[in-house]
Amino acid sequence: MNNARNIAVNVLRRVLNEGAYSNIELKKELNYKDIDDRDKALITEIVYGTIKYKYTIDTILKNYIKSGLQKVNIDVLNILRISIYQIRYLDKIPSFAVVNEAVELTKKKAIRNAKFVNAVLRNYIRNMKTDYNYDSPDFELAFKYSFSPWLVKMFLNQYGFETTENILAGLNKTPSVTVRVNDLKTEYDKVYESLTKNGYSIREGKICPEAIVISKGKNIEDNLLFKDGFITVQDESAMLVAPSMDLEENMTVLDLCSAPGTKTSHIAELMKNTGSIFAFDIHANKLSLIRQNLKRLGITDVKCIEADAAKYNPDYEKFGDRVLVDVPCSGFGIISKKPEIKWTKNNESLKSIVRIQKGIISNAAKYVKPGGKLIYSTCTLNRQENEDNIKWFIKKHANFEIEPFYVGKLTNIIYHREGFITILPDEFMDGFFIAKMIRRR
Repeated sequence: MNNARNIAVNVLRRVLNEGAYSNIELKKELNYKDIDDRDKALITEIVYGTIKYKYTIDTILKNYIKSGLQKVNIDVLNILRISIYQIRYLDKIPSFAVVNEAVELTKKKAIRNAKFVNAVLRNYIRNMKTDYNYDSPDFELAFKYSFSPWLVKMFLNQYGFETTENILAGLNKTPSVTVRVNDLKTEYDKVYESLTKNGYSIREGKICPEAIVISKGKNIEDNLLFKDGFITVQDESAMLVAPSMDLEENMTVLDLCSAPGTKTSHIAELMKNTGSIFAFDIHANKLSLIRQNLKRLGITDVKCIEADAAKYNPDYEKFGDRVLVDVPCSGFGIISKKPEIKWTKNNESLKSIVRIQKGIISNAAKYVKPGGKLIYSTCTLNRQENEDNIKWFIKKHANFEIEPFYVGKLTNIIYHREGFITILPDEFMDGFFIAKMIRRR
């Protein structure tokens, strides 16, 4: 058990203090070490939970560490964080057991701090019912859902209190795994039946006909259905992008920010492996990953190109029937899958991201044929990156207009009067934004 917590603390150090990604670090630890399934589940729960509730946990710890958290040894601080998480949010582990495990682990990591860890945790347990005074709605929501106050304030300004609370609650839900059936290789019913026989708890998607939601079961990427290219892991929100493009067989399509290639492959599947698809990415190593996925899925009509989506290339002037820009973004819509996003962004980084997005969409406009369509998507809920960018683009490009579209009736989908859509997050769908524009001349 202590070994599981030791692994969790090591992962947290790399994520919170060294800038690593939680999903990648967990995969490294859990896939290549001899760890039983029970400990894998505990490590995953502790890592994601501690990152998710870091603001709340740190606010609590500041009440018991008067010298400040910045003076505490990194590993010791993360031991305290995982312990507060277990005591506060996990019912199955007794508090005394959490304290004992924390003290033993501290003896291995930084023995001089063992008494300190014991004292802090026992003090917290004695005062667990302490009421933290909320001096504003920002802090109330920030503490309850564990988000930075500046981010809560941004959502409140953009969405109001009720929708903001729904967003924060949705982003804190444990996400299900959703897969997209590849109809180039198989049929939906066959995959559904096979997953059921393999012991997966599944149901049909909420809105996409290709989607199967997995609520319980072993790592799907280890399953032959995945390895043989019958399925792709993709959130249902992201699955709505390709169908919104009004694709037809034998079209020419440009995907300017294609990595990791899940939307590229969906486009190819909907076009029945016909036409020409050009998948751009600025990173050569990511293109290699795209090629691997395309090969696994049996897709042959995609050409991968190393290129900067914001830099003009005259070879593609008025070239595409459809151009997709799934732009780099703040990722606030996928916090449930990558909780460290809560702590890695700030107002200055958002300004930089918006500048990059404007450069990409402005360049992409040049590649669309007259009568062709430009699709803009993000996995964020920040209106500066979404609605504001599209309104800015339309003002600058009089030859484009927004084309409204409909993807289905769900309570978490907002159909804006301007014609674009926002998808609010829940346990089944990420937060997302999609806009479609047609080039008139």
